[in-house]
Amino acid sequence: MTSISPDYRLRRRTFNEIPGWDADDPCPLLPAMSACLEHLQNVKPYRTGTLGLTPEDLVPLLRAAADGSVDTATAARRLFEEHTVPFEIQRSEAKRGFVTAFYEPEVEVSSTPSGDWQFPFYRRPDDLVEIDNASRPQGMDPTYVFGRETSAGIVAYADRREIDCGYLSGRGLEIAWARSKVDVFFAHVQGAARLKYPDGSVKRITYAAKAGHPFSPIGKLLIDRGEIQPSDISMQSIRMWLANHPDAVDEVLWHNRSFIFFREADVSDPKLGPVAAAKVPLVAGRSLAVDRNIHTFGYPFFIHSDTLTHLDGGRAFARLMLALDTGTAIVGPARGDIFTGSGFEAGEQAGTVRNDADFYILIPKAAAGRYDG
Repeated sequence: MTSISPDYRLRRRTFNEIPGWDADDPCPLLPAMSACLEHLQNVKPYRTGTLGLTPEDLVPLLRAAADGSVDTATAARRLFEEHTVPFEIQRSEAKRGFVTAFYEPEVEVSSTPSGDWQFPFYRRPDDLVEIDNASRPQGMDPTYVFGRETSAGIVAYADRREIDCGYLSGRGLEIAWARSKVDVFFAHVQGAARLKYPDGSVKRITYAAKAGHPFSPIGKLLIDRGEIQPSDISMQSIRMWLANHPDAVDEVLWHNRSFIFFREADVSDPKLGPVAAAKVPLVAGRSLAVDRNIHTFGYPFFIHSDTLTHLDGGRAFARLMLALDTGTAIVGPARGDIFTGSGFEAGEQAGTVRNDADFYILIPKAAAGRYDG
């Protein structure tokens, strides 16, 4: 058993000890693993998280997954059994991990502003720059990784309220205009969207950058104000509250100062999700957003939750997943965000996922010895 923080430890397990392992079919992960291998070999390695698992540790597993010989659930499970060792990520107190879910919304838009089409999606501004500990001005919040470049140095960028009130107007950064400010906001929360134009064409936008301000969930704000009960909080209940309180929409949305900028992308394969932080397309039901400061992209995680049942027809959620994305609200070793897919149904599934879960990370055998202490 290895301590990985004051609150978490890794405990070595066998595959027989993982609930639901023998019934899972990991085959949908194999194309994404091949894509990760291609990215590592031809573009650049993923950043190593504080857990210490490197992209190099992962390469033998990715190569085995990419050889094309695995075509059944049994063979896929055997591949992971032969190349990895499962470790449960345990909290030192009697609590489990936690999962939520995200999806790719579909938003009706126009290429020009007029009438109802008033709420833009923006490209990344030229004066938005990435900052790190070396370039961050003294006194700036250490969580800020973006800022505005000025002749006098880097300062905090405009926040959601300032941008909504016209800070970026006239700069030609608009990608498209939506009818609903709330639709735009939730696309920001998800980090991607499919845009549906009046002529029937569909384009995709994905995350390009953010203004830098911390993410402040409006669901927590509404709970704290007593507007929605904690047991009832979901994307659906938040949307309903906003629809029923139109005069309060701006004030509530502006509570979350974080603002997301997008880039355009083609929808080359409608079955695949957007290209996310790991630079490969997300796979519906099999892609997991993790804390990238701790974990390294491309690693497999088995997630088991006996209370999360609506994603699998009433059965407990028990799937092998791949760490392919991250998010500002995803913090901690046993915290994950499940990608449910694209469109309305995927949103209905994602909006109500708030469940305790068990996290197992599959560590390549060559690296597993480092975590047996």
